Amino acid sequence: MKVPKRLQPLIDEGLVDTVMRQLMSGKEATVYVVRCGDDVRCAKVYKEASQRSFRQAASYQEGRKVKNSRLARAMEKGTRYGRKMQEEVWQNAEVDALYRLAAAGVRVPVPYICFEGVLLMELVTDGAGNAAPRLNDVELSPEQARAFHAQLLHEVVLMLCAGIIHGDLSEFNILVDASGPVIIDLPQAIDAAGNTEAGAMLERDVANLNACLGRFAPELLHNQYGREIWALYSAGLLRPETVLTGQVAPETRPADVGAVLREIDIARQEEQERLQRLHQD
Repeated sequence: MKVPKRLQPLIDEGLVDTVMRQLMSGKEATVYVVRCGDDVRCAKVYKEASQRSFRQAASYQEGRKVKNSRLARAMEKGTRYGRKMQEEVWQNAEVDALYRLAAAGVRVPVPYICFEGVLLMELVTDGAGNAAPRLNDVELSPEQARAFHAQLLHEVVLMLCAGIIHGDLSEFNILVDASGPVIIDLPQAIDAAGNTEAGAMLERDVANLNACLGRFAPELLHNQYGREIWALYSAGLLRPETVLTGQVAPETRPADVGAVLREIDIARQEEQERLQRLHQD
């Protein structure tokens, strides 16, 4: 096939020998099957921000720290240079997450290099050596669905113990190889300790697992694994070997109505002050 423009630099540098075919095109990137010497790998070509359909990027970038203060200011101001660097941060987040998760024992593709906006990594294959299908394209028996659900919950726990939440986990970014599920697509991965929406994203990831696998085993549709995992993590009690029950004890502490009312008063006062400043300007 004709070499895509974004892959030419990898060929020029000797990182890729041949582009074999396009594997898929998603909301964040287009993935190609490439040959590198004797190995067949995949090359993930990230789309420009203007072409991505992925929304709420700010929610995912919260907590991502940039050590260079000049770079951080440029990104905050949205200059051309800042936007370019923001894209590099977005792309490098996946590489960093893949290395951290692989070290933690999470089943993710092996990353090799990120060069000129292209991530070169392992091609996940099925038992026959073909590109592994997505979970969305696989029919499962109830027993398989239950086994996959348990495996994926364990992967979520391992990820969280490593300080990472996928943030967009679903049947569309889980591959199924000969040994079971493999988690992919991590540029939006978030720092569990540095993002105020981390708990909600973790629970949403688990709810997506319940929904997709609950199609084959309906009893998986209704549980509290997400809340349980986050509660254990927040209390400092989550470990890779933690046994989950899918249940969470009901909250017995009475609601602090006074605190809620005080927050409302503070917000009202801040809004009044903001309006006064507008009138003065």
